[in-house]
Amino acid sequence: MKKKLNKIAKDINSFLLKFLSKQKKTDLIKPMKYGLLPGGKKIRSKLIADVGKIFRIRYQDLIQAGAAVECIHAYSLIHDDLPCMDNDLLRRGKPSTHKKFGESTSILAGNSLLTIAFEILSERNFQVDDKVKVKLIQLISECSGHSGIAGGQYSDLNFEGKKIPLNRIVEMQIKKTGKLFSFCCMAPVIMSKKNNYLKKFDGIGADIGLLFQIADDLIDYIGNSQEAGKKTKKDLKKGKATLISLLGHQNTIKYGNKLKYKIFKKLNNFGKRSEDLRGTVKYILERSK
Repeated sequence: MKKKLNKIAKDINSFLLKFLSKQKKTDLIKPMKYGLLPGGKKIRSKLIADVGKIFRIRYQDLIQAGAAVECIHAYSLIHDDLPCMDNDLLRRGKPSTHKKFGESTSILAGNSLLTIAFEILSERNFQVDDKVKVKLIQLISECSGHSGIAGGQYSDLNFEGKKIPLNRIVEMQIKKTGKLFSFCCMAPVIMSKKNNYLKKFDGIGADIGLLFQIADDLIDYIGNSQEAGKKTKKDLKKGKATLISLLGHQNTIKYGNKLKYKIFKKLNNFGKRSEDLRGTVKYILERSK
């Protein structure tokens, strides 16, 4: 798995460096690169490649879609770390972007990465037809805004210190994390034009995103900052509404395992073509950072 993730990361970073080199040189490029390129597991891009394998999509087109996703993800992390949000000083084993460049610069760098994602998906060299490009841009916009990442972050902050029921925690985490994972699983389906599979892979993506968030919360609960590359044991201090805070540590592990097998069951009809996706799902739950 590590070898496959490293290849994806190398190919994504190579694409992004080339793409950014063509941009007009501004003072925001440096903080954008800082928040975007170094570190990061590129799991979201790996999912795009995995689902793309099921639908036999050209690898370079999958990398381009993955690059757009990594820009969205980086924008969300830069903003998430801000003092007015989660106030995290460490990200991917180094100072958060706002600690390195200041808050206002970080906000603008994050905003710029959000819009770069749309540029990547609309680029002339992206070898999918224009209708597919429009659908991808529309979907990634929905996943990033008030009905996705931004809305989930709003609920996450609003739920702090409150007793929140299971269904609302799950809804919040699917918005905050699962929506972008849904895009990763739906993008190759859109590119294949096999729209009868969209609903199925929307659900698979949401489940994988929820699984990822569960693993993240477990890392925060029992992990250490050095290995995780970010501060741990902060959710409890902030009174975050997580499955761990509601169900407890062991029951959250059981919940995650049930969710993993639920995802596997949904992939039964795809045989060997889904092996890489199954491996990524397994890795997501078992990772330590």
